[in-house]
Amino acid sequence: MSSSYLPATTDSIARALEAKTPSEAISILYRVLQNPSSAPDAVRIKEQAITNLSDLLRQVNRAEELKSLLAQLRPFFALIPKAKTAKIVRGIIDDVAKIPGTSDLQISLCKEVVQWTRAEKRTFLRQRVEAKLAGLLMENKEYSEALNLLSGLIKEVRRLDDKLLLVDIDLLESKLHFSLRNLPKAKASLTAARTAANAIYVPPAQQGNIDLQSGILHAEEKDYKTAYSYFFEAFEAFNALEDPRAVFSLKYMLLCKIMVSQADDVAGIISSKAGLQYVGPELDAMKAVADAHAKRSLKLFEIALRDFKAQLEEDPIVHRHLSSLYDTLLEQNLCRLIEPFSRVEIAHIAELIELPVDHVEKKLSQMILDKKFAGTLDQGAGCLVIFDDPKTDAIYPTTLETISNIGKVVDSLYVRSAKIMA
Repeated sequence: MSSSYLPATTDSIARALEAKTPSEAISILYRVLQNPSSAPDAVRIKEQAITNLSDLLRQVNRAEELKSLLAQLRPFFALIPKAKTAKIVRGIIDDVAKIPGTSDLQISLCKEVVQWTRAEKRTFLRQRVEAKLAGLLMENKEYSEALNLLSGLIKEVRRLDDKLLLVDIDLLESKLHFSLRNLPKAKASLTAARTAANAIYVPPAQQGNIDLQSGILHAEEKDYKTAYSYFFEAFEAFNALEDPRAVFSLKYMLLCKIMVSQADDVAGIISSKAGLQYVGPELDAMKAVADAHAKRSLKLFEIALRDFKAQLEEDPIVHRHLSSLYDTLLEQNLCRLIEPFSRVEIAHIAELIELPVDHVEKKLSQMILDKKFAGTLDQGAGCLVIFDDPKTDAIYPTTLETISNIGKVVDSLYVRSAKIMA
């Protein structure tokens, strides 16, 4: 980087755009920013130089330089309006976020900016950076710190009645509580976000976020039909914006269809006009699960889980629901296999269902304890002994009913005798 500055003019910006390499363009833009002039035209050119420089540093993945750029620009921020400062700061933070593997750097950058905004009393910017920081902490699984940050921020924003920011914060709080498996609080925060959103115009992307979170919470309560409708609304919003989150909304729609035993609809949704745009590993994974569910095949189910591990097991929402689906499918298959027997070797059942013996034995013992069928495990012989379902004797309920009726007759006679005596 040359120590001599360049004039803050459109010619300097044009020179940077015509540079042969990104490094050369970055050097030119740095020299433009070193110009000490504070004339209105020079300030305007410097703002454009900052935007171009930020984009170039993002393209060449220089996250640390973006962080130091933000610190270098602080004297310049005193020359421009607070709204423009907020736009530049948030733009640089967003550019750092687009560089992969920078989560820790983003957290430290946001903390630095928060400290600076407190010192400069820039409340509007601080609140938004704190909301961004809470989101980063949640992604980093630092839930308690994120909640502590949000609890103070929510009170402050409610006092200022900044509805749009309140929607963001309430939605983020709902996601945090859901990650901590606190469903009632997650629903309460989502309701607060919806209430705030109803009072103002909410951008389509944010409305899609609200619908996506609503679908996730309804799916958690096993209300898959309502969840499907919310995921569909989110998909339409994200699809119209060409947002990459559209594929996840579509994936969760397919999950809901599988969970309500409508796996046959999955192929139709994927082959629809909207679905064909997103054909890829995410949808292939759900199609494999739907095929396994339709055929009631545990082997195909396990193959799908193995082949699409990243799409199924590493997605916490899908993994949670597929685990319960797998257990249900396994129980149904085991009940069907043991039905003809009164005594059968566990190894034979494992062979029929094509699963490891210890896995089958563990599941059978769990089913016996849950009273899914009457039986016991003879571990010495390696056998499962199934008892006949005990037939309920009708004499006991009848006897109880007779005694109850006799009691009513005696009570009635006592009331009559009491009237006669009176």
